[in-house]
Amino acid sequence: MPRLAATGMGLLPLLPLFLFGGASWFARWVRPSGDEWCFLPLVRDEGFVALVDQFYSTDNGRIANGVLVASYATYGVAGQQWYAAISSLVILALLWAWAMALLRCAQWQVPRGLPLFSAAMLLAVFCFSSVNTYKTFFWPASSVSHTFPPVLAAAATIPALLATSRRGRTAATASAFVLGTVMGTLSEETSVVALTLLALALLLGPRLFPAGRLTFVRTWCATAGAGILIGTTLLLTSPGSHNRRTRHHADSMFAPESLSASLRGYVHILYTLLTSWQYLGVVAVGVLIGVLVRRADGRVPQPDHRAPLLLSFGAAALLLSGYVCTVIAYPAFGPSVATANRLWNDFLFLLLLLLAGVGGLLGNVTARRYRLHVKSVAAGAVLACVGLTVVLAFSLRALEPDMRERAEAWDTQDRLLRHQAAAGATVLPYTPLVVSKMSEPFGSRGKRPWPASCVATYYRVEKVTDGGNVPR
Repeated sequence: MPRLAATGMGLLPLLPLFLFGGASWFARWVRPSGDEWCFLPLVRDEGFVALVDQFYSTDNGRIANGVLVASYATYGVAGQQWYAAISSLVILALLWAWAMALLRCAQWQVPRGLPLFSAAMLLAVFCFSSVNTYKTFFWPASSVSHTFPPVLAAAATIPALLATSRRGRTAATASAFVLGTVMGTLSEETSVVALTLLALALLLGPRLFPAGRLTFVRTWCATAGAGILIGTTLLLTSPGSHNRRTRHHADSMFAPESLSASLRGYVHILYTLLTSWQYLGVVAVGVLIGVLVRRADGRVPQPDHRAPLLLSFGAAALLLSGYVCTVIAYPAFGPSVATANRLWNDFLFLLLLLLAGVGGLLGNVTARRYRLHVKSVAAGAVLACVGLTVVLAFSLRALEPDMRERAEAWDTQDRLLRHQAAAGATVLPYTPLVVSKMSEPFGSRGKRPWPASCVATYYRVEKVTDGGNVPR
C-alpha cells in the first residue's frame, strides 16, 4: 500500500473517535432521571452494598447489573456524567481487542488502523443510530443493561480465539464459565441471544470448525452455556426477580394473547430496524474489510461454504432470539415494547455483526473478481463511512441543546429545592423536566408517579408534589 494511503488508513479511526469525544463532552449535561432518582439516594445514604442488595432482594435479581450501577451511582451526579466517556472507552477497547483476535485467529492481515476504525464505526452506529440515542448512550442504567452486555458477550470469545496451547484452552474455558455466570446475572435478553448462538455452534460444530479444534469448541460452548444457565438460575430464584414477575404478572407471558401481542411488537421492531438506513454504514465497514484483507502470503482469502452458513444461521438465531427477548419484555412494557428501543440492543448488536459479515463477503468478491476496481470500492466504502459519521455528528449536535436546556433547568430547581429543604420544608413542589422521553415524577399525565417518592428521598423530605404542568 502506498505511503499516502497507509497514512490515510492510520488516521481514519479519528473520524468515529471524534464522535465519541463529542458525545462524551455532551454528557456533562446528563442529570438524574428515571431509575437514577432511586439509585442515587440509596447508595448515598446506605452505601454500595445496599444498592446491590436492592437489585437482588427487591428490584429484579440482577446482581452483576447492581454492581455496575452502584459503581457509577457511588459518585452521584458526577458518576452519571463520566459514565458515557468511561463506558465508551471500555466498550471500544473490548471491540478493538475482539477484532484483533478474529484477525489473528483467521491469520489475516489488514492495513494498520482498520481494526480500530471498524470497531469504532460499529460502536458508533450501535450507539448513535438509535431512535433514542439518549437512552442508548447517555442514560447509564440503560447502557449497563442493554448496551454493554452484548459487547461483553462478543468479547468473551477473545480467550478462545487466541488459545493455541492446552493451558490457553483451559484458561479460555474457565473464563467462559465465569463470564457466562456474570452474563446470566446481568441481562436476561443478552443471555437468550448468547444461548441461542451457543446452541447453534454446538449443533453445527462439525460443519464450521476443523476436526482438531472441534473438541475444544464444544467444551468451550458447553461451559459458557452452563455458566449462563447458572447465572440465570441465580437471577430467577432471587427475591427481586420474584417481585418483578409478580409485579408485572410475568406468568402471563406464555398466554396466547401475550405471545401474539409480542409477535406484533416484534414485527414492528424488525420493520423499524430494517428501514433504518444508517445501519447500512456497517455494511460499508464490512466491504472495506473485505476488499483490503489479505492472507499472510499476500493473497486474497477465499471464503468456503462456512461463510454463507454462518450468515444464514446467524439470521435464524437473530429472528428466534429477538422474538424470545420481546416475549420476555412484554409483561413489563406491554405494547410499548415495540418502541422501547433500548430493549432491542441485546439483539440489534447481532444484526449489525451480520450486516458487517454481508459487507465483508461483498468486498471479498470484489477483491477476487474485480481487482482493478478494488481501490475504487475501498474509496467508496470510506466515503460512505465518512458521510454516515457526518450524519451522526449532526444528530448528536441536535440532541445537545435539549440536554443542555434540561440540565440548566434541573440545576436551577435543584438549588431551589435544596434551599427549601434546608429551611425546614417537608413538602416540595417538583416540576418534571423531561428529555428524550425519560421517566420523571408525574410523567405520562400522572400515570408514572413512582419516581416522586425517590425524588423526595433524594432531597430528604417527606413528599414532592407536581410543581408544573409541562408537556410530557
